[in-house]
Amino acid sequence: MACVYNWLVHFFEAHSHQTNYQDETSVIKTISASIIQGSAIGPASYVVNSSDLSVFSAGNELCKYADDTYVIIPAASLDTRSAEIKHISEWA
Repeated sequence: MACVYNWLVHFFEAHSHQTNYQDETSVIKTISASIIQGSAIGPASYVVNSSDLSVFSAGNELCKYADDTYVIIPAASLDTRSAEIKHISEWA
């Protein structure tokens, strides 16, 4: 079991990103929190990571899939938009 734990710790640490565009390359930036898109473990780690994220206002809905979250706010609840986004931001 320790080898699986160590593998997961190693998998999630020390990620970075660099962008190349029109013969220009950005500096390498460390990524401290992210789900690695396209990885086999990405969707499962997203499910665990986002399991405690819930809506702030009754009647709104969160749809979580793979590594995306969508907030669905019915037209009748448009006044809850700011509170919902603030709640998600504070959770993150």
